[in-house]
Amino acid sequence: MQEEAALNKQCQEDAEQLYRSGKYHCAEAVLETIRRHFAPNLPESIVGIASGFGGGSSSGCLCGAVSGGTVALGLVLDNKKKTMHLTKDLHVWFKEKYAVTCCKTIRATNDKGICPVITGEVAGKIAEMLGSK
Repeated sequence: MQEEAALNKQCQEDAEQLYRSGKYHCAEAVLETIRRHFAPNLPESIVGIASGFGGGSSSGCLCGAVSGGTVALGLVLDNKKKTMHLTKDLHVWFKEKYAVTCCKTIRATNDKGICPVITGEVAGKIAEMLGSK
């Protein structure tokens, strides 16, 4: 249990750091963090599949961290039903925490500085979900 909690915390910190580095946006940082910890055999280039999801898919809609987390679940899990179930759980958790999943709305009611924090929180949550799969 302690190891699981430590991994969740590490994923949270790693994703936030990747976002703050400027090399990755929210979706990419979540996906890269989960790839490193849960599917390190896959190449880093796989993260490119999330490139269009940053900033709410560049339109401000669904939070990129949530999109990246959804992609990460599908990347790691080999079970469509489980992926869909955990994706739903991710959305429920996120809405309980932030009331909405809309990037524009979150950024309008919070300082843009919240994005790295959200990115880390989502990566930590995905790690938690994968640890209990």
